Amino acid sequence: MSAQIGAIEVDEQALFAATAKYQQPDLRKAIWQVVNTLVPYVALWILMVYTIHTGISYWITFLLAVVASGFLVRIFIFFHDCGHQSFFASRKANTILGYICGILTFTPFDDWTHSHGVHHATAADLDRRGTGDVWTMTVEEYLAAPFRQRLAYRLVRNPLVTFILGPIGVFILNQRFPSKGANRRDVIGVIITDLAILAMIVTLSATIGFWTYVKIQLPITIIGGGLGIWLFYVQHQFEGVYWARHEEWDRVRSALEGSSFYKLPKVLQWFTGNIGFHHVHHIRPRIPNYNLQRAHEEVPVFQSVKPITLKKSLKSLRMNLWDEDQQKLVSFRSLRARPRASAA
Repeated sequence: MSAQIGAIEVDEQALFAATAKYQQPDLRKAIWQVVNTLVPYVALWILMVYTIHTGISYWITFLLAVVASGFLVRIFIFFHDCGHQSFFASRKANTILGYICGILTFTPFDDWTHSHGVHHATAADLDRRGTGDVWTMTVEEYLAAPFRQRLAYRLVRNPLVTFILGPIGVFILNQRFPSKGANRRDVIGVIITDLAILAMIVTLSATIGFWTYVKIQLPITIIGGGLGIWLFYVQHQFEGVYWARHEEWDRVRSALEGSSFYKLPKVLQWFTGNIGFHHVHHIRPRIPNYNLQRAHEEVPVFQSVKPITLKKSLKSLRMNLWDEDQQKLVSFRSLRARPRASAA
């Protein structure tokens, strides 16, 4: 089976064969990533506690929290890899680290892994939206929706709501409860994560003070969570993205054209754990983050995917609806040019 990607015809079996070797976990790289991320993260926490307790300006603490939020994003990437069983060769090691990272990022490991697996199976499929993805409506759906639904959709698509209030709603509130359709293991995992988070809050409150904890954790969660939501958003909401109805949906196209190659500056690429190579990740979800760049550079097909730069990615904020007629994302503003009869 083959797929047409731009001017290139891609053989699915050949592509999967060419990328198989990159799935092999590397224990040395994995351990080094854990060390070079968790150690600085803990050190920043200690430094922030010191700045607060010694009366140093909170702006210094806040700046340290901004840096710490970058490390939290990287921790979430490890959590993500563990969910795909790609970070370590050992399933047990992936589960243990996954739970630890899940507690630090306020995300239940098993429940999130299940919904994320559904996302991978349904990405870019217009008929299977709704699990583990960004809420996306077609133009026709939006125009036919009642006022309340249109208002809710506009709020969700508002950057202030999505990237500032969103982290509070998603990481602090929503993920304290099992997702719809969660199985027994997922529910137990949510309970374990919630109890561990509670124990962490109680312990830190008893040692450093509750408000000290809040002054540190809240900005880290909002900034880190906002960055994480932005990364997930731009991975499947960008100019030229591929979406299709289920009967026409193609797995290879959904990966190479429905997932972005987000080309970031090296320092941001490091903090985001190479997740910008999202087109590679969707072809082979079990490639660990530390092998994604090598796979991209060594497999010619991946280099045919046009990169999205940091500047270009900002256009995604104006792409709110999928237009099935034009086969592209369009803005709310574009609806103004439509005849009144279409909007009735």
